[in-house]
Amino acid sequence: MKITNNSKLIVLVSGIIFLQSCTKAADNSAMAFPTPELPVYTVITSPATTYQEFPTSLEGKNNVEIRSQVDGYLDRIYVEEGSFVRAGQPLFKIDPRVYGEQMNMASANLQAANANIQKAKVEVDRLQPLVADKVVSDVQLKTAKANYAAAVAAAAQAKASLGGSKINVGFTTITAPVSGYIGRIPYKKGSLISRTDPTPLTLLSDISQIYAYFSLSELDFIAFQKKYAGATLEEKLRNMPAVDLVIADGSNYSEKGKMSIIDGQFDKTTGAISVRAVFPNPNGTLRTGNTGRVRMPQLLSDVVVIPQESTFEIQDKTYVYVLGKDNKVTGKPVKISGKTEHYYFISEGLNKNDKIVFTGIGNLKDGVLIKPKPISSDSLLKANPL
Repeated sequence: MKITNNSKLIVLVSGIIFLQSCTKAADNSAMAFPTPELPVYTVITSPATTYQEFPTSLEGKNNVEIRSQVDGYLDRIYVEEGSFVRAGQPLFKIDPRVYGEQMNMASANLQAANANIQKAKVEVDRLQPLVADKVVSDVQLKTAKANYAAAVAAAAQAKASLGGSKINVGFTTITAPVSGYIGRIPYKKGSLISRTDPTPLTLLSDISQIYAYFSLSELDFIAFQKKYAGATLEEKLRNMPAVDLVIADGSNYSEKGKMSIIDGQFDKTTGAISVRAVFPNPNGTLRTGNTGRVRMPQLLSDVVVIPQESTFEIQDKTYVYVLGKDNKVTGKPVKISGKTEHYYFISEGLNKNDKIVFTGIGNLKDGVLIKPKPISSDSLLKANPL
């Protein structure tokens, strides 16, 4: 086969084009994968406070069902739903007429009984000298004395009946046993009220203090006992720092709370024990039925601190990229023991002075070479304090 000059020229040109394309590809490859320059943070340790949060339901100091102690028609309602009342303030009035007449009758019966006492005493006084002079038999005197004793007893019964009727009249005015806020009032004026009604007239809540009830698991309870000094549970509660309350909108309630009681035993069904924290409520901000989260603080003297943006998650585990001596990065799992708005506290996986990639970790993978750009921990903490 004879190769012409034109064929040689075509082969030569094709070779030049191939070499140029390879050179461009190599240049593009070099430009596509430059060594990234990324900020690197040196891990520090610092005193810190971590928190455990527990969901809670809130109750007022006293939640009193207001019920009538007498039957009758609801004559007056002195308060509005949601209003604040003082202890002793009138709330409701039951029609008192029936009980007033019963009191009048009891009073008349007492007067009659007292009159019978006088009558019986006159008879005893009349018979005593006659018996002494043996004009009449002493049997008549004994009978007169027995009648006198019966009259005294009848008077005592009448007095007790009058006292009971006065109490019933008093019960027709229902007053507040404690200061607090009035709940819903299901009954209206003219409703027939009974002592056996399943629904109370209203619910009165004393919310000067709020009780936040929540539960500790057995492990949390054991950890609680180990954290705080004291020989007894009461001493440990006294030595425990104040707790916070996170309300429904995610903000912290303005007042600090204090742990007060722990239930006597664990619930066999849930395996948890009930705990109560007490919060002052001077402005009535919190109400019975509110929900929230109790935050229990734990003071740490020296804990590893890293920025939150330096972490990433894979399958519910948290990782950071640790910088090696050869400037290559390696993903490493860490265990978080607490956090603030900007930082994580690490209990396992990192040590002081380890170097981790601060930001720009989205495209990294194990073994990637980077050009570290040190970030001062002081400048970071100044921008975002612990």
